[in-house]
Amino acid sequence: MSDEIRKLTMPKWGLQMQEGTVVEWLAPEGSDIAQGEEIVEVETEKVNNAYEAPFPGRLRRHVAAVGQTVPVGGLIAVVAPESVSDAQIDAFVAGFDADFVPEADEGETATPQTVTIDGRDINYLDIGTGDGAPLVLVHGLCADLNGWMFNHPVLAAGRRVVALDLPGHGASSKDVGDGDVAFFADTLANFLAELDIGRAHLVGHSMGGAISIAFALDNRDRVRSLSLIAPAGLAGDINGGFLAEMIGAEKRRGARLALSQLVDDADLVSRDMIEQFLRYKRTDGVPEALAVIAAANFDGDTQKTVLADRLGAIDIPVMCIWGDKDQVIPPAHSDKLPAGATVHRFENVGHLPQMEKAAQVNALLAEFANESE
Repeated sequence: MSDEIRKLTMPKWGLQMQEGTVVEWLAPEGSDIAQGEEIVEVETEKVNNAYEAPFPGRLRRHVAAVGQTVPVGGLIAVVAPESVSDAQIDAFVAGFDADFVPEADEGETATPQTVTIDGRDINYLDIGTGDGAPLVLVHGLCADLNGWMFNHPVLAAGRRVVALDLPGHGASSKDVGDGDVAFFADTLANFLAELDIGRAHLVGHSMGGAISIAFALDNRDRVRSLSLIAPAGLAGDINGGFLAEMIGAEKRRGARLALSQLVDDADLVSRDMIEQFLRYKRTDGVPEALAVIAAANFDGDTQKTVLADRLGAIDIPVMCIWGDKDQVIPPAHSDKLPAGATVHRFENVGHLPQMEKAAQVNALLAEFANESE
């Protein structure tokens, strides 16, 4: 009967995460949960987010109480059918606790690396192994590789996954050249060549979507599939007011207002997220880099690079993921994709589906990459 008991453990959101605190149970004990359903609110040093059920079933017990801090991998809940007795669940929990060793004690932590591309240092994180082509994660404006914290470790369970800091972002050099989409696409091409990645599954978010499209258009034989998350580059209009607020934010209030527009639920914007964003904005060379990027890519509410009409001319599997409450780029832009593209639209999700619906997005990305081999 014990094989009918399934565990829910504290998720690992980012490679540096060691523990999380249960803020609120969203699904009560005894309720039937669906795969992808938000069941518990978790707070970490980096971000607050809801943990989505990785599988369906009856949520029999909240093992972790509200306010309790649990190590990554620690037991937080038990899923089992009613035929399993409370005594059997007690024994399962006791056995888990007796055998559990926190990840921090095992001492294995991946760290970013640096490679020089065209005279610029590019920071990147390269983890995971597998037989298929690597997944390459390309972030958007004012973000960095940590924006994939909900996705990178999960996706790397099945294949090699590489995330980089684009020039002007994260720990990479702040020289952005011309700052346009073509510059970043060329940098991506040279970066992949340096890492000896012949063909890759590209995953691009926001401006990273436009960069990924541009790369694919010029390097068809180097792309296995193209996954676009709330991408720029499909049509002309964009929320120029948001871009101005994001680039111009210098204090906590302005940063919170800007970051809150990225998500449907503003409570996802944590204090640490705001502080990290402001530290980035205050880094030497960042204001100048963002000014160059903004001037090269946007004119008020207009994107200067629109590539959708060319995408249909190349034979690449394309998937698009969008939130219906995106305040930055209209989800209707997905209508510009080629007829054969697969489009997934999430309800009550903003510009960051990879954070707001991480479990479902991860499943889609992994499945799409597998199908596109």
